[in-house]
Amino acid sequence: MKRRLIQLAATLLTNPHAANFLSGKLYRGELKNFCALGLNCWSCPAAAFSCPIGALQTVAGTGGKFGFYAAGVVLLIGLLLGRAVCAFLCPFGLIQELLNKIPSPKLKLPRRLLGVKYFLLIVFVLILPVATDLGEPTFCEYICPAGTLEAGLPLIATHEEFRPVLGNLFALKVSILFAVIVACVVVHRFFCRVMCPLGAIYGLLNKYSFYQLTCAADKCIGCGKCKAVCPLDLDPTKEFASAECVRCGKCKTVCPTRALT
Repeated sequence: MKRRLIQLAATLLTNPHAANFLSGKLYRGELKNFCALGLNCWSCPAAAFSCPIGALQTVAGTGGKFGFYAAGVVLLIGLLLGRAVCAFLCPFGLIQELLNKIPSPKLKLPRRLLGVKYFLLIVFVLILPVATDLGEPTFCEYICPAGTLEAGLPLIATHEEFRPVLGNLFALKVSILFAVIVACVVVHRFFCRVMCPLGAIYGLLNKYSFYQLTCAADKCIGCGKCKAVCPLDLDPTKEFASAECVRCGKCKTVCPTRALT
C-alpha cells in the first residue's frame, strides 16, 4: 500500500496539468527543461517535465547539450536508486501494474526476451538518432507505447485538424500500444521488462546503485517464500543484484527471518 501511494504521488507530481487533457494544450514552461525520473512523454498534456529517453535522442539535433544533460541525470539517478525508479517513480510502471490487476490467465515471461530492451536502447535511442544526423527521436516516433497512450491518443481526441493526416505510422504505433496493453494484462510489467530503454539503463546500474537489496546467507532458511511472491520470477536469495529486480520489496516483506534487507 505504501509503495502504491508513492507511485500515485509520483505520477501526480510528474503530471500536474491534468486539465490540459480537456483542452489538448501542452505545458511548455521552464520545468520542461528538466527530466522526469521515469518514462513519461514530453507531449502528454498533463506532463510538467521532459522524458529522459526523448531527451537522450535529441543529442544529434541540438548540439548535444540537452542530450548530455539527460544522460547525466539518468546515470546519477541510476547510481542512486537503480531500478527502484521503475517500482516507485515511473508513471508508466504504475499503468502496467494496474493493467496486470485485470482478471486473466497470467503467463511467465521467457527470459530470452529480456534482452530486447537493450537492443532497443542501443539501436533506437543511441544509434539511429545520431545516424540520421537530425536528432530524430526514433524510439519515441516509431515505438513508444507510453507516448501513444499519454500523448498521441489524447491529442488526436482534442485536435480535429490532426485526424486527416493520420497514416500508417500512427496505425503502427496504436497496434504496438494495443499489443503492449494485452501483454501487460497477462505478464507483469511486460513493457518494463522487454521494451523499456530507460529500464535497461537503470538495470545496468542496479548492481552498483546505492539503494540495494541484499540477502544474508546465514539467516536464509531456504523456505522459498520470497521466490514465490516475486512478480518478476526471480529468486531473491540468488538474484538480489539482478538487472531485472525493481526493488519492489515484496520478497523482503514475506521473509520470515529478515534475511532480505
